[in-house]
Amino acid sequence: MTLRALYVDFNAYFASVEQHLRPSLRGRPIAVLPVLAETTCCIAASYEAKAFGVKTGTPVREAKKLCPEILFVEARPALYVEMHHRLVAAVESCTPVGRILSIDEMVCPLMGSERRREAAVALAQQIKATIAQNVGACLRASIGIAPNTFLAKIASDMQKPDGLTVIAPDDLPHALHRLALRDIPGIGRALEARLARLGITSVEALCQADAATLRAAWGSIEGERMHARLRGEELPEAPHERRSISHSHVLPPALRSEEGSRSVLHRLVQKAAMRLRSYGLLAARLQIVLKYGSELAWRTQRRCDATNDTLVFLQMLEALWRERPRMRKPPLAVGVQLDELSPAAQRSLRLFDEPCVGAHERLNQVIDAINLRYGKNTLYFAGAYRALTAAPMRIAFQHIPDLETEGD
Repeated sequence: MTLRALYVDFNAYFASVEQHLRPSLRGRPIAVLPVLAETTCCIAASYEAKAFGVKTGTPVREAKKLCPEILFVEARPALYVEMHHRLVAAVESCTPVGRILSIDEMVCPLMGSERRREAAVALAQQIKATIAQNVGACLRASIGIAPNTFLAKIASDMQKPDGLTVIAPDDLPHALHRLALRDIPGIGRALEARLARLGITSVEALCQADAATLRAAWGSIEGERMHARLRGEELPEAPHERRSISHSHVLPPALRSEEGSRSVLHRLVQKAAMRLRSYGLLAARLQIVLKYGSELAWRTQRRCDATNDTLVFLQMLEALWRERPRMRKPPLAVGVQLDELSPAAQRSLRLFDEPCVGAHERLNQVIDAINLRYGKNTLYFAGAYRALTAAPMRIAFQHIPDLETEGD
């Protein structure tokens, strides 16, 4: 066994990009918000803010109490995606990137002489220097080096910010013993409780457990895969199929009304349908959610024949909208999700399709083509009129938006 993976994790990524682009924010506690509103929460915090206890998920009001001098900035996802591509290019100039795991994480395979500890460390230092010189010194990265991607990710989390940690084969398993179970990727609260019922309450005990015990804890072959990964084996990644397409938005104060939230839902459905077509997929179910607070929400759904027709989804949205409860307070956030996905190429045509089906397909093609060429809001269905500047692009975990089809 030898060193095979170098994992790059950019620290406090969204906040770091803001500090890079706006020098006045450097060295100051800042938090990035999805929308500038008191009722939302932080989606990123700079290390200066983290020192006061502000972190991802901290409500704005609590962040102000923890750090009275904190500065809030509204997220600019398109800039984060553009910077991501610049960072990938910087790393690629040093060594090939094997996989991009999220907008701020990537892994590089170590080949030949790079697998020696001294060479791997030198490569990591070269990557750091190249990023600082070619992109910006604010965009610091913690790098982990290990026998497999899983352990390299763990190593990258051991020293932040700007860390460099090596877990060599000879370091296993004792190098992991000081970690908490929740520091291990894939172990959340529920799994931690299941492990405890089997007498596994520490990482040391986890490493000592046999494969059968871990399979019982996980309830699947994932337990055996965890057993192998902890021992440095690099396992092939299972292919990931897209299961859903979703968009959500915290409503700005001006749109916290019945008509405002309905208009944002229209915009989200139109964005989701365009993405669906760009992926060559169909959906057979639309789900919507109206959130009235942290613990109060209304969710509903409707099925249809598999389609990617925006007009069909908007008709479903209107039908669902009529079923909404009449609440005393307006929604604070809304969301839509298209799921039960299938490839458009495998669509089964009905013997007696309605004449409008072909016309709708041509209409969608024209709208997509014009919006791709001239901008996303050049053509749209009128229900989204009030929300044209709302619901900007968001970046979900493990999904890097395509600026052409998802940008604003």
